[in-house]
Amino acid sequence: MTSAAVTSAAPSFEALLARPGLAWMGQNTTHLEPPPEVVAALLDSTRRHEFQWYAPALGFEELRELIVADLGLPGRAVMITDGAVGGLHHICTSLVSGLSRLITTDPGWPWPGRFVALAGVPVTAVEVYSAEQGYRLSAAALAEVIEPRSLIYLIDPLNPLGSSYGRDELAAIVALARATGATIVHDCTYRHFADGHTLVAELYPEATLTTYSFSKWLGLAGLRIGAVVGDPALLDRLTATPSNPLGANIQAQRAAIAGLKVKEPWLRELRATNRANQRVVTEAVAGSGLGHVLVQPSQGNFLAVDVSGPDESSGWTADQVCAALLDHDVFIRSGTYQSPGFGERFVKVSTSVPPAWAERFAAAWAALDPGGPRMPGAPA
Repeated sequence: MTSAAVTSAAPSFEALLARPGLAWMGQNTTHLEPPPEVVAALLDSTRRHEFQWYAPALGFEELRELIVADLGLPGRAVMITDGAVGGLHHICTSLVSGLSRLITTDPGWPWPGRFVALAGVPVTAVEVYSAEQGYRLSAAALAEVIEPRSLIYLIDPLNPLGSSYGRDELAAIVALARATGATIVHDCTYRHFADGHTLVAELYPEATLTTYSFSKWLGLAGLRIGAVVGDPALLDRLTATPSNPLGANIQAQRAAIAGLKVKEPWLRELRATNRANQRVVTEAVAGSGLGHVLVQPSQGNFLAVDVSGPDESSGWTADQVCAALLDHDVFIRSGTYQSPGFGERFVKVSTSVPPAWAERFAAAWAALDPGGPRMPGAPA
């Protein structure tokens, strides 16, 4: 094993992009051959030089209607954004003056907390790295920290662990939110991979903002296209000053429209490949003597693997595991990116990828020494 196995410095994305043979399994992005209709829409838009135009500030009407139909939320308003994270930034900056606190989870997605913290709003990250908690936020845990005018950031399915919420669990969370006048942001980035999914907006329409992404299920990560969906009166608070008054990427919108029109057959193929790859990864981990998958079945297009061992005694950190796999041209992500409290204990492995990449991961994982990484120069 090379010295890369004991370093904690993660490579830059630009450096990773310069490695064309890399198995890209660290960002939950989809790397399967896209629907031909999506590619055709991109090529047609390019041929017509649509990149020379601005798009409508809130996005094309057809795309907004298709998103509402996909979610099954008639009567809701939609704002197309520069990726779902662009929508999250706009939500946080638009609502921040009226917030008392943002409530999120650890592990979770760190950026909304960072956005509101810039304005001095306190952030509470409820720890959910526990099998007893089901690796998700409970209403009981929320009740201990919620206060009037909180913003609850609920990722469902939960990135990076793969857990999801039942309707009764969401109803209990909504009851607390309604009683305290809290707003819920329901981040549904991975809902298309879930076996079943309930939208908080069905239970709490007046104060729920739903974020929508095309980066994962349709594989448009580099095109930066997403949306925020909400009750018209609530969304008016965001659209009075749009997140991008000159419109989101016009070619990305054409691709998203094409993808939504062929969603069902595409999702059948994507979900089947994702599940098959998750089995390959799970079996490789189980057979290696190093680590265990935390949530099975994962409701996202990724698996979280705890590498710490009993009493955190494996000898591996998450960063070391990632560096070791990179030696085999397999890029996975350390939990340190998404969890201050538990990040060194787990890695995240994306699974909506070509099956050959999953097999390469399995071979690379099998090469890891369960006893821990060897230092440079140590005997084999």
